[in-house]
Amino acid sequence: MSTLTETAPTPTDAGWFAKSEAWLDSKGKGAWIAAMVLGFVFFWPVGLALLFYMIWSKRMFSKKCSHRRSTWSNHGFSAMTTTGNSAFDSYKADTLQRLEQEQKDFEAFLERLREAKDKAEFDQFMDERAHAAGAKSDDIEA
Repeated sequence: MSTLTETAPTPTDAGWFAKSEAWLDSKGKGAWIAAMVLGFVFFWPVGLALLFYMIWSKRMFSKKCSHRRSTWSNHGFSAMTTTGNSAFDSYKADTLQRLEQEQKDFEAFLERLREAKDKAEFDQFMDERAHAAGAKSDDIEA
């Protein structure tokens, strides 16, 4: 009897591509870049293919490697966990609260900036329209 859910392949069941991808991921972004450079040196289409794959899979522009994020989150090192040091936890909470407030203030500033820009553009449009309407009425009277 078959089930509807499929299990993810284990590393031993994975193909050579999946194994090499997992190995490069475990080594970090530097390994991907080194593999791409070596691909360009030995056979340029391989390097080009690796470059396109890194861009397509968003490995090139990500700040952190996915395995590092999962490692940190698996060990419980998140911003909201306590360290046991009450002074540091208090400092961390205050700093996070201050950063969140700064982010809200900055977003509000950007919104006001966009509104001011939109208002200036609209006022310029209305002035040009009024100027054009005034020029037409002068032409009609003449």
